[in-house]
Amino acid sequence: MSLKITLVNPPYPKTAHQHPPFIPLSLGYLGAVCEKAGYEVNVIDCQAEFLEFSEFEDILKKKRVDVVGVTSTTLTYNSALKIASIAKKVFPNCTTILGGCHATFWDENALKECPSLDVIVRREGEATFIELVQKLKKKESLNGVKGITFRDTDGSKVRNEDRPFAENLDDLPIPAHHLLPLKSFKRGGKVIFPVTTSRGCVYWCDFCTAVRMFGKKYRMRSPNNVVDELEFLVSKYAARQFTFYDDAFTVDSKRTEKICEEIKRRKLNIQWDCETRVDMVNETLLQKMKAAGCIALWFGVESGSPRILKKMHKGLKIEQTKKAFKMVQDLGLMTVASVVLGFPGETEETAWETINFIIKDLKPTDIGFYVATPYPGTPMYDLVKEKGWLKVTDFDKYDTATPIFETPYLSMDKLMEIRYKAHQKFYLRPTHVIRMFGKGRIYGVSALKTSLAYLLRALHIRLS
Repeated sequence: MSLKITLVNPPYPKTAHQHPPFIPLSLGYLGAVCEKAGYEVNVIDCQAEFLEFSEFEDILKKKRVDVVGVTSTTLTYNSALKIASIAKKVFPNCTTILGGCHATFWDENALKECPSLDVIVRREGEATFIELVQKLKKKESLNGVKGITFRDTDGSKVRNEDRPFAENLDDLPIPAHHLLPLKSFKRGGKVIFPVTTSRGCVYWCDFCTAVRMFGKKYRMRSPNNVVDELEFLVSKYAARQFTFYDDAFTVDSKRTEKICEEIKRRKLNIQWDCETRVDMVNETLLQKMKAAGCIALWFGVESGSPRILKKMHKGLKIEQTKKAFKMVQDLGLMTVASVVLGFPGETEETAWETINFIIKDLKPTDIGFYVATPYPGTPMYDLVKEKGWLKVTDFDKYDTATPIFETPYLSMDKLMEIRYKAHQKFYLRPTHVIRMFGKGRIYGVSALKTSLAYLLRALHIRLS
């Protein structure tokens, strides 16, 4: 009899700043490889369907489950542990598995903190998960499965060696979107489909888990393979809007150009956005991206202070950022500036240097002012722990909107105040509201809603 597998996206903590639900590609990939291997699999997305723990339990009771695989970020880690506990309560003999970036760097702690957890899958999960499930089906020892940390039959914790990263990403199947509640992801009447075309990063920023999760080697899918997925989603789901989840979509500009050329050759009438670095774009590339349907670029600006950028090991200069934003804007593309406020060494002066640089010099279409959050596995986490600056250890508060540590240079209260004022300063400008009203589309409407929310907050008006 085939094993029955349930994959779970745990709910956000109720008290945390909550982002709109997004398609969990990690579960989509896991679902696809499980189906390819012949296993019966389903997905319960608590975030997309706004499920309480009691509702999750009711749904689980109606299934027959042998394996429960849960993904989590740092913010949803505690929720994931509750999901595992509920799974064991409903099906005492099931195997509970936790994966994701937080679990990768918190594996032994997770097994210690949650007796209901059986196995942690570290780093990339597809090959590891399938080998693990095959061992479980045959009731064989897990000692030889690379990339897992598990609780052995005698209760001891065993940490197997890391699994090498997948070299040929073209071998991965298209994520199993049919397992997901796609209607729950609609924004402005449409679903924005995420696509990952690469893994790994060539940089080593101190606040980032991605490079430590997927490696410093940049591994890429071929242009044809990428556009095959786009074409499939257009055909199967009438998809028209995409976002490329790569940390830096344009690392290999020639490959990006080939992707754009292939989109045009197949006459795909789509729109898309991507994230990349300011030192990885040029005018020729941007023109090809626009012609292939690109409408917006997200840039990790991080700081407008050269001193703080150096501390982050970001490897960027202020002039590079200015040049990239002007180039993109001159072509009529939208720009989004992602900023980290409160990195160790930040002062009130450097924070406002950054905010003024973003608003006055870069003039982006939209912004993301995020609070520096020390995720386990990053040098920033190690630093704030070593210095005794870590004040918040409840992962339910690691939502990038809540200060987690305090330095001698900047208090947590002051950082909260600065972030709030930065958003007000950006979103309440009449020029911004008028410009976004004229853009329309999902991004324009979203920005207008944000401006309205800050206006009501400034006027001390609450909507019930």
